[in-house]
Amino acid sequence: MRSWDAAVERAQDRLGAGTRLRACLAGEERRFALWDLASLVEGELGELVDPDGLAPPVERGWRERLGESGREWPGGELYRRRYWILDERGAVAGTVAVDNWTKGPSQLAVSSLYVRPGARGRGLAAAALDEVYGAATAEGLPGFQLEAHWSWQSAVRYYLRRGLWVVGWKRSISLARMPQLPLHRVREEDGRLLLLVADRARGWVPILAAGREGRWLRLDETADYRGCDGWVHEYARSTLALYLALAGRPLVRGPQWWAEAWRWSDAGEPEGLAYKIEEFEQAARTAGRTPVSPYRPVRLPGQEREPEPKCEPGCEPERKPGPGPAASPQLADSGDG
Repeated sequence: MRSWDAAVERAQDRLGAGTRLRACLAGEERRFALWDLASLVEGELGELVDPDGLAPPVERGWRERLGESGREWPGGELYRRRYWILDERGAVAGTVAVDNWTKGPSQLAVSSLYVRPGARGRGLAAAALDEVYGAATAEGLPGFQLEAHWSWQSAVRYYLRRGLWVVGWKRSISLARMPQLPLHRVREEDGRLLLLVADRARGWVPILAAGREGRWLRLDETADYRGCDGWVHEYARSTLALYLALAGRPLVRGPQWWAEAWRWSDAGEPEGLAYKIEEFEQAARTAGRTPVSPYRPVRLPGQEREPEPKCEPGCEPERKPGPGPAASPQLADSGDG
């Protein structure tokens, strides 16, 4: 039997030998930790900071505001290898880390993906993910998996645009890129969101359609969905559910579905994602943070309506039943760079 540990080791060697990434050297651990902190400050608090300009008093202040999530973990983090993302001139522009053992179906586990603000928009993060994917598949590993907090809206949207599939949401949003999963994208048509997959012979093929029935979700399968292989069939509904959540669309098909939503609290039906998002956002409020997302909590008929949560600029407001909603500007399909 092939040793996955040996395959991971060889994949790490490939990453270190490339030109887009450079292994974090002895003595650079503190700098990497500060770049990790800058990522947390942006993701959880929504503020941009210069990772190389964090003086000790400023660093302490940010870590105190972040609480447990801002804790610096001692011991060198031996469970993963850390890499600097290099720009076109070979200068450090970002970070990425890859675990020393596999996750999910023997995939590489990716974390700490971050590019400093001044270096964004040049495809550096995308190139880093491509490097990890190429190293994994070259050694027989089925791609990679990463986690994204629901509250990190820009990161979640970015990973969908990069074509990652949603494979779960137990503790955060789990996304993966695998050879078994084709490219996908979402298109709006007649007020519905269509999930399409790439087919060599037929081009983009719709497999699921999500619309509205009053305040509820209507989810329709196509014949192509019913004929999909196991990987696409398993993750298509989870992936479309995340697109719906990011667009502020309904995730629940009715009271009976909402009553059973806990059954899909790890992955699966869109109701499970609605269930988890309410948990994620409640945890953020408990930590003293105000969730900012287009998600609308489920309110059953007869329940007192609560104030609507804040919404990011450009997100789709809740609409009254009627004609299908207009296109949502943040629904750039996953084929966009």
